[in-house]
Amino acid sequence: MLEVSEAQEELKKAVVLFPGPWEQHSRSVAKNAMLIAEKTKIMDSEQAYVMGLMHDIGRRAGVKGILHIFDGYDYMMSIEQVELAHICLTHSFPIKDVNTYIGTYDCTSAQKEFLQDFLEHREYTDYDLLIQLCDAISLPDGACIMEKRLVDVALRHGLPDFTIDKWKAFMMLKKHFDELCGCNIYTLLPNVLENSSADLI
Repeated sequence: MLEVSEAQEELKKAVVLFPGPWEQHSRSVAKNAMLIAEKTKIMDSEQAYVMGLMHDIGRRAGVKGILHIFDGYDYMMSIEQVELAHICLTHSFPIKDVNTYIGTYDCTSAQKEFLQDFLEHREYTDYDLLIQLCDAISLPDGACIMEKRLVDVALRHGLPDFTIDKWKAFMMLKKHFDELCGCNIYTLLPNVLENSSADLI
C-alpha cells in the first residue's frame, strides 16, 4: 500500500496530466473516509485516506466514462498496488452489477466482462464499502446527506430501472458505518449542513 505522502504525490502528478474538479473530489473522499475509519476504531485511517485519494486516479487519462475505472486499475497494477487497483474497480458498484454504472460505457466488451467477473467474485471489505459510501456523499468542500446526492444524480441522468435498488444499497452502506461508528456519520464530516441545504439546481 502506498504511504500517504506517496499517494499525495501520485495525485499531484495525475492532476498535471489532467486537471479538473476530480482532484478536490478525491481529496474530499479521502478526508471523509479517514474520519469515518478513525471513528470505527477497527479500520486503518491512513489506509482509508490513501484509498480515497486513489479511487479515481484513472481520471489522469482524461475525460472518460466507465473507462476511468479501468485506467485506474491498469495504472495501479503497473506500479504494483493491487489493493488500490481493486478499489478503482469497486468504488462505483455498491451493487455487484456492471450494468448499474451511471455514465458512459466507453469500455470494450472484454473489459466489461472482466469487471463483472471481478465484482461477482470479490468479497467486499469494509474499505471497499467505505470508499463507495464516501464517493457517494463527498463534495469538493466536505460532505452532504446522501439523499441530496442521489436526487442530484437522478436530475442529471434520469432514473434507470436499477435506481431504487442502488439507492437502497447506498442507504445500507450508511447504516453499516453508522453502526460501526456508534453514531450518525454525518456528525463526523465537514460542511454537511451547509452542503445539504444548498440548492440542487
